[in-house]
Amino acid sequence: MSKTYDIIIVGAGPAGMTAGVYAARKKLKTLIISKDIGGQASWSSDIENYLGFSMITGPDLVKKFEDHLEEFKEDLELRISISGIKDIKKKGKNFVITTGDGKSETAKAIIIAGGKVPRMLGITGEKEFLNRGVAYCAYCDGPLFKGKDVAIIGGGNSALDSALNVSKLVKQIYIINITKQLNGDKVMIDKVMDLPHVRVMNNTEAVAIEGEKTVSSIRIKSRDGGLQKDLPVSGVFIEVGSLPATEYLKGLVNLNKHSEIIIDEYNMTSVAGIFAAGDITTVIEKQIITAAGEGAKAAIQASQYLAKI
Repeated sequence: MSKTYDIIIVGAGPAGMTAGVYAARKKLKTLIISKDIGGQASWSSDIENYLGFSMITGPDLVKKFEDHLEEFKEDLELRISISGIKDIKKKGKNFVITTGDGKSETAKAIIIAGGKVPRMLGITGEKEFLNRGVAYCAYCDGPLFKGKDVAIIGGGNSALDSALNVSKLVKQIYIINITKQLNGDKVMIDKVMDLPHVRVMNNTEAVAIEGEKTVSSIRIKSRDGGLQKDLPVSGVFIEVGSLPATEYLKGLVNLNKHSEIIIDEYNMTSVAGIFAAGDITTVIEKQIITAAGEGAKAAIQASQYLAKI
C-alpha cells in the first residue's frame, strides 16, 4: 500500500522550505517536491533586507534554509523532480500529485509554493539560442561568459541584480531597457551605475538575438527614432519579470487575471485542503521575507485543517 503524507508542499523556495519546517515541527509527515532548491532566492546576489542579516547572498541564505530543513529529516522529505508537477487531483478525502515523470504521491493536504518562472520576451532567436547564449539566470550561467560582453534585457531590480551578479566576471555589460529610465530600487541603481563597465541603454528595445551556433549579437532599436543596430555580445540575460507557475492548476483552484492563486487570510485556496503561499499567490509584496512568513502561515493553517478532518 502506497504511503499517504499528511502534507505535500510544492516548491522549495523560502515559502516552501519555511512551510516544511513548520509542518515537521508539528510532527506531520511532510514531503516537499520541487524542481530546484531555493527558487528565485538562490538567484539573488546581495540580500540586505532579510531580518537578522545585514547582508547575505541568495545562495548563502538558501543554504541556511536547507541546513535548517536537515534538522527535521525524521518527518520531512525533500525530493527534486526536474520534470515538475503535472497535475493535482482530489481522490476521496485526499489529493494525488503527479509529476511530469509519471510518479504519483498522496497527501491529506497540499501547500502550493511553486513561486514564479521567467517571462519570455518572444523575440526572434530567444528560443533558438536558449542555453547557447540566452539565459534567464545570471547567477547560474554568469560564469559561462567570463571575459566576454553580455547584454541584460530589463530595467527593474532583477535586471540590476543580474548586472551585479556578473559584474566581476564579464568584460562589458549592456543593459537594454525599454523604458526611459531604470525603475529598480535606488540603492540597486546606484550600485550598478558605479560599475565602470556598464552601459545603460534606456528607451531601447531588443528586436532579435542573432548568431550561428551560439549568440554573437543582439539587434536593438531606439524607441525614439526606430534606428536599428547590432550589438556584438556573447550572452543575453533576459530579465523582464516572471509569471506564476500555475499552468497545471487551471481548472483546479481559482486564479486571478495575473494567473496568481487566490487565497484568503488563512492561505486557503478555493479548494478545501489546498493551501498556497509566496509569490505564486495574490499576496501583495513579492519579497523573500514575506514569502517565508506566508509559508509559516500556510503550514499552521494546514495543520489546523488536518486536526479537524
